[in-house]
Amino acid sequence: MALATSLEPPVIEVSHVSTKLGQAVVHEDISLSIHRREIFGIAGGNGCGKTTLLREIIGLITPSAGTIRLFGLDSRRLEAGDGHPIHRRFGVMFQQGGLFSSLTLAENVAVPLREHTTVSESLIRDIVAAKIAMVELPPGSAAKYPNELSGGMRRRAALARALVMDPELLFLDEPTAGLDPIIATGFDKLVLSLKKLLGLTVVMVTHDLDSLWQITNRVAVLGQGKVLGVGTMQELFQSDDQYIRQYFQGERGRAAREQAAANIERREA
Repeated sequence: MALATSLEPPVIEVSHVSTKLGQAVVHEDISLSIHRREIFGIAGGNGCGKTTLLREIIGLITPSAGTIRLFGLDSRRLEAGDGHPIHRRFGVMFQQGGLFSSLTLAENVAVPLREHTTVSESLIRDIVAAKIAMVELPPGSAAKYPNELSGGMRRRAALARALVMDPELLFLDEPTAGLDPIIATGFDKLVLSLKKLLGLTVVMVTHDLDSLWQITNRVAVLGQGKVLGVGTMQELFQSDDQYIRQYFQGERGRAAREQAAANIERREA
C-alpha cells in the first residue's frame, strides 16, 4: 500500500516539544511528523528519550513545552486515562510485552474488549481467537500463562492484544529486544505483513539495527535531547552528522545494511 502524500495531514505531529524530568532535560525542541501507512522508527542511544517520547505521544506523560497532535487531537487531552474514543484508534505494545502474569494468553488479549466494549463473551472469544491466529500463534497457546510461553510467543501475544480493537495506528516499544536473531526476524516480517494487510501506521522505538533496515520507511534519530536526523535508513547512513555516522556505520550497522541489501536481492530474484 502506498504511503500517504505530503498533502495529507500527518497522523502524528510533534511540535517544539521539550521535556524535563526533575532536573534532567530529556528533550529540547523536538519536532517531527509521522504519515499515514508508514513504519516510522525512533532510534538513538540509551537515555535519549525514545520511550519518553512515545509515552508523550499516547498521553501518558505531558511534555514540559510544545504540542503533540495525534489524529489532529492534542495529546494532553488523553492524559486522564484511556476512556477517550481516540484510544480505540491506536494500540500499544509495551517493552517486554507487558502481559498480566495471572491471566492466560487469551485472557490477556481479551482485556481491552472487556474493559472498553459491551460485546458478548462469545464474540470476544471469536475475536481473540482470530487475533491469536493473525499473529501466527498456535490455537493451543491460548490457554497458557505468560510464564509458559517463550519470549517470542509473549511478544506475539502482546501484539495480538495491541491489535484486538482493530486500531489504525500501532506503537511498538523495543519489540525485538532480547530475542534471538531468528525470532526477531520473524517478528519483523509479521509486523510488515500486518502493516500491509491492515493498512496500519506503525511507530517503533528500537535499538535493533536489523529491524530499522528491514522494515522502516523512515527513522528519526534522537540524541543530546534533539532530533539529529530524519530520513530513510540509506539517507541516515550517508549523513554528515558525526553521531549518526557512529550509530549506523559501525560494524553492526554495516552488517545490518548488507543483510538488508541481500534480502532485497533475494526477493527480486
